[in-house]
Amino acid sequence: MTALGVAVVGGRGYGSLHLRRLQELESAGQVRLLGVADPIRPAGDGDPGDARWFRSLGDLLQEGIRPDIVVIATPPHTHADLAQQAIAAGADVYLEKPPAASFAQFTGLQHAAAAAGRAVQVGFQSLGSEALGIIADLVDGGEIGDIESVAAIGTWARTSAYFRRSAWSGRRELDGEPVVDGAATNPLAHAVVTALHLAGAVHADDVLGVDTDLYRANDIDSDDTSVVRVHTAGGLRVTSALTLCARTQTAPTIVLQGTRGAIELHYTLDEVIVDGPAGHRGFVTTRTGLLRNLIAHRLRGEPLLSGLADSGSFMRVLEAVRVADEPTRIPDSWITWVGEGDDRRAVVHGIERLAARAAHEQATFAELGLAWTPAAIS
Repeated sequence: MTALGVAVVGGRGYGSLHLRRLQELESAGQVRLLGVADPIRPAGDGDPGDARWFRSLGDLLQEGIRPDIVVIATPPHTHADLAQQAIAAGADVYLEKPPAASFAQFTGLQHAAAAAGRAVQVGFQSLGSEALGIIADLVDGGEIGDIESVAAIGTWARTSAYFRRSAWSGRRELDGEPVVDGAATNPLAHAVVTALHLAGAVHADDVLGVDTDLYRANDIDSDDTSVVRVHTAGGLRVTSALTLCARTQTAPTIVLQGTRGAIELHYTLDEVIVDGPAGHRGFVTTRTGLLRNLIAHRLRGEPLLSGLADSGSFMRVLEAVRVADEPTRIPDSWITWVGEGDDRRAVVHGIERLAARAAHEQATFAELGLAWTPAAIS
């Protein structure tokens, strides 16, 4: 078997993780790293080693390099254009999430991939979890009765340095172009997309409407504390209550509430907990790496676990967040700042309890009448 040629665009940050994975695949004879494109030559874990380094994907392609697969791990607002370049060069694409910064960019990318007959795998790693299929089988088998609602709870903590790590961090736009780097659309995007998939809302047409309720405690443009509620074509409401301003970070939870019980998924741990008539039980599953899955798709036609079209429902959410009013600033009286220097971070009082309540009641923070929502502030 001839090893597939792979190029990586964005060798620093998350891109360095892809390079480490590619080294393992290269040692196994499955791939050849043809080059790394990044404006700054990566160092440390991201050092391209013997592979050639280029300042841009365009420079790499101009050298006559034609990769079978291009891995794109760059800022979100660059994803769609770079993916289109790779597709035009005949490559399949592994594209970090979110796949695009607007729904128009997303549909343009879909058309380009379809016209060229190329595959695009989106880096929603949670969609490679065996847990999703197991949960679907449990639901189909009537384990918890009829599904009444699906909710995601994500309570993470991010420092001031996190929001200063790059020019696009925490921005809605940059130089007039959409970025949409908010809690629901980037750091906790996996919570949103996983909840949607478990609700059977995968493609864009599976979404009838999206309610957004966006807030910020940090000095940023985008939201760091949010509720997004999706109305699906299947008649379910999928509510995601999310924050980057928790006192302590916890594993995000997806809850499927049925008429006879509930199923929880802690997707970062691949852990499933079932409570129903058959009792309480929990188990940990495995997951398939999405890059390995893309390689298997290329070589053997295996189905993609996180294909571009499967991000359609999530992109409806991103678009709703993009066009929503600016996030409401949470008053200082509801925020405690902890830590010093780069470790300084905002903690919204009681946000863990409030996020859990919003998810349980399928309500926005505004509908709960919280003291820092627009109606209360005015």
